[in-house]
Amino acid sequence: MVDPLPFALLLLGTFLLAGLVKGVIGLGLPTVAMGLLGLAMPPVEAAAILLVPSFVTNVWQLLAGPQFGALLRRLWPMMLGITAGTLAGSGVITGAAAHAASGALGAALALYGIVGLVKPRLRVPPAAETWAGPLVGAVTGLVTGATGVFVIPAVPYLGSLGLQRDDLVQALGLSFTVSTVALAGGLALHGALPLAASGASLLALLPALAGMWLGGWLRLRVHPETFRLCFFIGLLVLGGELIWRGLR
Repeated sequence: MVDPLPFALLLLGTFLLAGLVKGVIGLGLPTVAMGLLGLAMPPVEAAAILLVPSFVTNVWQLLAGPQFGALLRRLWPMMLGITAGTLAGSGVITGAAAHAASGALGAALALYGIVGLVKPRLRVPPAAETWAGPLVGAVTGLVTGATGVFVIPAVPYLGSLGLQRDDLVQALGLSFTVSTVALAGGLALHGALPLAASGASLLALLPALAGMWLGGWLRLRVHPETFRLCFFIGLLVLGGELIWRGLR
């Protein structure tokens, strides 16, 4: 039986930090939460706890932007790809190979850390979006289904579309919201959404929102690029640790 006090402290610390990161740079809540919770529990349990905070904070981000209808018309093939890929890949995170899932989670975090540090300058021409969007969505979905992490390759791809800052933030909110709903569907499909995890997910919402508020306050006082650098280095280290655990 899980000791409730250490578990509550783990949720509080993890989602407060994850919300703070999202409040400062506009993304990172699911990534940080999955990475830290993955050190203490199987990724499938971490993914189930992540669902409510991720859904609420990303819907908030999605609805705060100015171009929801236009973005949905432009990106719906990618969203279909994310949904299909997540449902197809969810057997990995819900399967019996916990070490493999932990290693895959670590690889996803480390890869995202490397991409964030290198900051490759990508540009996808509008004519290529008809095939690139569904392909990127499907790959992102497979990674999400296997690891619970939504960001690779969706974030670099959306950043390569030439969107204005507010539109990009809203597009990220759309992608993460669809990924969260699809991940919930994949977990439910494999019977991996126990009632206890749903209760823990609801409890995690409060520190996540508090962390976002604190991150918004901190964003005005800390240089965002310095914070991003620390964030991506931290992901690289955390990913390496999870890879090592998965190999043991």
